[in-house]
Amino acid sequence: MTQRIAVLGAGPSGLAQLRAFDAARRAGAEVPEIVCFEKQSDLGGMWNYTWRTGLDQHGEPVHASMYRYLWSNGPKECLEFADYSFEEHFGRPIASYPPRPVLRDYIMGRIERSGLRDQIRFNTAVHSVEYSEDTGKFTVTVRELEEDRMVSEEFDWVVVGTGHFSTPNAPAFEGLSQFPGRVLHAHDFRDACEFTGKDLLLVGSSYSAEDIGTQCHKYGAKSVTFSYRSAPMGYDWPEAFSERPLLLRVEGNTAHFVDGSSQEVDAIILCTGYQHHFPFLPDELTLRTGNRLYPQGLYKGVFWIDNPKLIYLGMQDQYYTFNMFDAQAWFARDVILGRIPLPDAEVMRADSAEWFARENATTGADEDIDFQAAYVRDLVDRTDYPEFAIEGVAEMFKEWLRDKQAGILDYRNRSYRSAITGTLAPPHHTPWMEAMDDSLEAFLGQGEAQDAARGKPRNAAVAAPPGVIPNLRPERAPVPVPELLRESA
Repeated sequence: MTQRIAVLGAGPSGLAQLRAFDAARRAGAEVPEIVCFEKQSDLGGMWNYTWRTGLDQHGEPVHASMYRYLWSNGPKECLEFADYSFEEHFGRPIASYPPRPVLRDYIMGRIERSGLRDQIRFNTAVHSVEYSEDTGKFTVTVRELEEDRMVSEEFDWVVVGTGHFSTPNAPAFEGLSQFPGRVLHAHDFRDACEFTGKDLLLVGSSYSAEDIGTQCHKYGAKSVTFSYRSAPMGYDWPEAFSERPLLLRVEGNTAHFVDGSSQEVDAIILCTGYQHHFPFLPDELTLRTGNRLYPQGLYKGVFWIDNPKLIYLGMQDQYYTFNMFDAQAWFARDVILGRIPLPDAEVMRADSAEWFARENATTGADEDIDFQAAYVRDLVDRTDYPEFAIEGVAEMFKEWLRDKQAGILDYRNRSYRSAITGTLAPPHHTPWMEAMDDSLEAFLGQGEAQDAARGKPRNAAVAAPPGVIPNLRPERAPVPVPELLRESA
């Protein structure tokens, strides 16, 4: 009897699992039946934008934390799929820091090219997953949102690809409930223009605070104050920015900090992170972890050790993203197909503990990056996922960190070389601080219009030279590390 796999979520992680099995099928393997359940009306997961916050039109929690004017905060070359380059998708090289609609278009392009949309059941929210020791199967119960009915099905494997950036971690502060201005978590932030002319307080000192703060400054916020718990971000901020230690209390419009200083503010945005939250899973199947590079309880960061028929994808703190999800999905696929045997539980726990200890031994961002590069390398070397310059990408991440230190408002103007094609990205036609339109059409600019005039669609593959048969999945030698480092725009 054919095995059945339930994939929960059609964002980058869930889609990676669909693509992994599709690659095996195209290579001649017999693959299981796959059903992907997606709460939203289209694929893309977190990369879908909605104006809604709180609950959606069906009464389900809104998943997306995306906002208007979001641009990639890391080089696209660091997340490029090894089997589908940006150049292949767009038909030409594009700048290193695209906005959200461009990245979403790229994610969707690989799935559309592979014809995998039919495996996804949209507008279907997973409400419970139960495992039976007697049958060795999972019962997945979903709510079909448009019909408002509950349906249950049995599966041999369950892949959790729901992400961990949709359930806010929202601490309380004295006086916050009486604050007369706007208070929101980053999950509900949608448009920087709302805060034009305002004095903002952002509680937090990681990527959300950094990006939302710079976005609001770009679109006219009067001032941006960051409140940090452990350490300031330490960038060379322009005059409109300041960093203060942790918020202590709020009195009227005055924010008081633990060092005794205070600041008048019009709005407060909690950039305080997210929780790993799986309300559809019973206790014995639930991953409980903070945001770290190697969550405990998972073998190779993927298989739930207490029941390895349950798979988690993308649950790590992330430098690597799309290509790491691919590496995990290819590894999970090969275990399911019987190509890679799983060791017994004690061996898996020992392996997980060793990786966990290695993470705890890191002493800074560069070592964290090298740790995750080693993790991705460990997965890729076990499967037929196309080779790419994993260690070269790690050097790009380090260069990216240096770029941000050199200029937090202009690092997005840099260009990097693709680890897949070797092509150096062109500079964007407009410096980031002046690029106010984040649409795909504005980003692609005149180049797309010229391509269209030549009859070349945006997602056409780069043409092979005359007389050469194009290879859709070439075996690529890694691009040497020094050649991957960015050049200034």
